[in-house]
Amino acid sequence: MGLHPKGFDLSLDRITRLLDILGNPHKKLPPVIHVAGTNGKGSVTAFSRALLEAGGYSVHVHTSPHLVNWHERYRMGVKGGRGELVDDAIFADVLRRIADANAGQKITVFEILTAATFILFAEHPADAAIIEVGLGGRFDATNVISDPAVSVIMPISLDHQPYLGDRVELIAAEKAGIMKAGRPVVIGHQEYDAALDVLISTAERLRCPTAVFGQDFSAHEEYGRLVYQDEFGLADLPLPRLPGRHQYANAAAAIRAVKAAGFAVTEAMMEKAMISVEWPGRLQRLTEGNLLPHAPEGGEIWVDGGHNPGAGEVIAEAMANFEERQPRPLFLITGMINTKDPVGYFKAFTGLAEKVYCVPIRGTDSMIDPVVLANAAYDAGLVAEPMSTVGQALDAIKELTVPDLPAPRILIGGSLYLVGDVLADNGTPPK
Repeated sequence: MGLHPKGFDLSLDRITRLLDILGNPHKKLPPVIHVAGTNGKGSVTAFSRALLEAGGYSVHVHTSPHLVNWHERYRMGVKGGRGELVDDAIFADVLRRIADANAGQKITVFEILTAATFILFAEHPADAAIIEVGLGGRFDATNVISDPAVSVIMPISLDHQPYLGDRVELIAAEKAGIMKAGRPVVIGHQEYDAALDVLISTAERLRCPTAVFGQDFSAHEEYGRLVYQDEFGLADLPLPRLPGRHQYANAAAAIRAVKAAGFAVTEAMMEKAMISVEWPGRLQRLTEGNLLPHAPEGGEIWVDGGHNPGAGEVIAEAMANFEERQPRPLFLITGMINTKDPVGYFKAFTGLAEKVYCVPIRGTDSMIDPVVLANAAYDAGLVAEPMSTVGQALDAIKELTVPDLPAPRILIGGSLYLVGDVLADNGTPPK
């Protein structure tokens, strides 16, 4: 981070040059499931991994950003078992090799990390690789993959507008850039018809075999079970372990994507995946750790890294569902960075959250000052107050808790960086 510029280089020239010097490892990968989208990328990646591992396949997984440790970006496949985060010595060796090959040329951190993805996944055999796009799609460093087993486009909404455009159809066109001529495409649930139209028209132009959520495959809850259906048949499954109704569509997209990638998928695999899937920092409940003594006794603490209006809507819906099943006052502890739309995020919680405590995020110059963030929450119709730390906010909520009434439900989020800080402070980093 000290040697290389922050930010993005939205072209493929530098990564292509570097990979050529390194022997083009991106051309030596196992079958790739390439995932783009504004929201849901990580969840569909987690479901796809769980599904393949349930079938005994070894699966490499690349995700970004990490929450606490850089290693989280690389999960190395293990035959017949659960993938493991990359070994420290192996990771360090790959980074040294990339630095030698780059020889001081201009390069971004994400391009270096993407080159590391390709080297790690090419040099260690596996049955599949799931690779998540960093930003956009068309000019993302991962988009040197020319023949993915399947391209997956998850829900698209407004985010990263300075880089991708200020309308969903423009953002959709950037995400659609990962589609490759003749290669299968799976399109997840889309809220916006304009985005869906762009994705379908691009797939048609490239003559991609295409499966669209709601048209070619679907999932819904029925009698406390998840019913998945596509052109191959119907499956009656347990509800996903990941909370939130939005996860039904994410699970469905993963099942259809793994099938499109050419893997045999059994109902037993699907059942095991639904109950074993994990995705840290996304509607994750903290049940142990250093922060719990600060919280009201009997209360719930949830963390979620969703940070745009679309994410706010699905998280708020999940909180509303929790409220329906077990009523508790909801408090938000929120930190955000200045490339996001805080008012749009907060509006989803209007009428649902009792109060917002706005906190700083460590280690970034891009955080929104808690006072400014509290004003944004106020503009969205919420009561808000700035705080110095998450611990201080938890203490404030504890003081407001009324004996003999239900203990509060606390959602800490607004940024993956904040969630990373919280998991580190709590002593529960992803493994």
